Amino acid sequence: MRIAVTGSSGLIGTALTDAVRRDGDEVIRLVRRPPRAADEVTWDPAAADGGLDPAALAGLDAVLNLAGAPVAARRWTQARKAELRASRITATAGLVAALQAMDHPPVTLLSGSAIGWYSDTGDREVDESAPAGTGFLAELVKDWEAAAGQARSAGIRVVTLRSGLVLARQGGLIGRLAPLFRLGLGGQVGSGTQFMSWIALTDHVRALRYLLGNQAIDGPVNLTAPEPVTNADFTAALAKALGRPALLRAPAVMIRTALGELSSELLASARVVPRRLLEAGFDFEYPDIADALAADFRAGTPAR
Repeated sequence: MRIAVTGSSGLIGTALTDAVRRDGDEVIRLVRRPPRAADEVTWDPAAADGGLDPAALAGLDAVLNLAGAPVAARRWTQARKAELRASRITATAGLVAALQAMDHPPVTLLSGSAIGWYSDTGDREVDESAPAGTGFLAELVKDWEAAAGQARSAGIRVVTLRSGLVLARQGGLIGRLAPLFRLGLGGQVGSGTQFMSWIALTDHVRALRYLLGNQAIDGPVNLTAPEPVTNADFTAALAKALGRPALLRAPAVMIRTALGELSSELLASARVVPRRLLEAGFDFEYPDIADALAADFRAGTPAR
C-alpha cells in the first residue's frame, strides 16, 4: 500500500509509520515545513485545500489523518479552543478538499477523533451507537468527524478513530505521570470512581493496520481496550508497574481551580467499549490494564 500520514511525528504517528514500513508499505509523511526527505510532502493545515497539489498525492491507497494540537497541554482559554478546533476541523477540511480534487482519490481515509464524543458517561457503558454528548470537547469531536465525512462524496471510505487514552511510557498520559509516580507523588484524581477508557499503543497501532485492510468497516470506531477501569484502579496498576506507592489524592476542587474547564478531562467518567472492533474479530494483545502497563515498563522491553 501507499499511505499518506498527517501527524506522523506524534506518538501514534511515529509508531504507526514504523509498523507499516516494516510490513513493506510505502509511507508519505505530510509535514508543515519544507521537505527534508523523499518521503515528505509539505502541507498547510490552515489552507482551504491543505496547501496540497493533488498530483503530489497520486497513487495513494489510503490516508491517515492523525494531526491535531494536544487537547490537555494547557488551559482551555478562548484562544486555545480556537487553536484546538483549527488544528482538527480546519486541517481536516483542507485535507479532504485536496482528496476530493484528485482524479483518482484513495480508497480509505482513517481520520482522528476521540471518545470525547460521548462526554461524561458516568457508570453507563457506551459504544459507537451512542449519540454525541454536550460541552466543548463533544462539539469539537462532532465537527471534526463531520469534516472528515465530507470525503465520502468522492467515494472514499471514511473511518473516524474515537481514541481513548493511549498508554505508552514514551509519551502521552503515562509519559507525564510516570516521573511523578517514581518520586512517590502519584495518586488518584478526585473521587477515583470515574472510568478511564484506555488502549495500549501497541493495540492502537495494530487496530489502525487492521482498519486499513478491512474494507467492510466504515464510520466511527472506538479505539479503546475492552475493559475500562476506574481512576483508582488505573492509579494502583501504574504504581504497581513502577514499584512505587500511590498514597496521595488530588481533590476535585483543586483540579478544577488549577485547570478550569480542562479539568473535565480528568474528572469526567468515560466508560467506552470497542464494540465494532470486537464484533469484527479484532484480538487485543493487551485487554488488561495491569498487563499493558507491566509490559510497557518491563525492563528491556523495546519502546512500542
